[in-house]
Amino acid sequence: MMYEQYRCWILNNYPGLGTGAHIDLLAGSVAGGTAVLCTYPLDLARTKLAYQISDTRMVKSGGFRSYHTQPMYNGIRDVLMRVYSGGGVRALYRGVGPTLTGILPYAGLKFYVYEELKSHVPEEHQKSIVMRLSCGALAGLLGQTVTYPLDVVRRQMQVGDMPSSLNGEVRYGNSRERLRMIVRNQGWRQLFAGLSINYIKIVPSVAIGFAAYDSLKLWLRIPPRQKTQSISSAA
Repeated sequence: MMYEQYRCWILNNYPGLGTGAHIDLLAGSVAGGTAVLCTYPLDLARTKLAYQISDTRMVKSGGFRSYHTQPMYNGIRDVLMRVYSGGGVRALYRGVGPTLTGILPYAGLKFYVYEELKSHVPEEHQKSIVMRLSCGALAGLLGQTVTYPLDVVRRQMQVGDMPSSLNGEVRYGNSRERLRMIVRNQGWRQLFAGLSINYIKIVPSVAIGFAAYDSLKLWLRIPPRQKTQSISSAA
């Protein structure tokens, strides 16, 4: 939604920029940043729930000893309340810096590459689901590869205050310092650790998202951009 709104706003207020794929890059970047700011606390809670360690306690009952394992957090609400009570709103957005730094080029590249690839597809194949899936997959592949190191930094910052992640190391609050620390202590390859697994998730996700988006626009009979632009120009 925000991508289309930003795109229309740019075209209406800055006609000198033209109507090329660079508009998709700009609108997609700003839309991605807007989405991150609106949903980041939930992403923080998801990461903490995924990386949490269990609290194991020994319980004596009837002369027998048993061990009771309890998660550190009891759900999304518990995570958000405890994070907020520990550091306020700022704590809920811990790691948002590298996230924005990564999502701006990632979201922008997704839309840019997707629209640019579609512009080179013959007219008779424009409505093909396979074409949309292929263009979306390539867009997700390129965007994720370029911005993945910042995603690694983001996750390390999100779990940086958890006991399981400290291991006696000094905490780094700055994303640039965290990036340098990873390269110095673990090597540059660590910045791409898990990228192949992430491809399995991101590439089909982006491909299906773009294909479904364009297909719904077609089924809802929303005019293609070329026709919309020609109508606007004639008016």
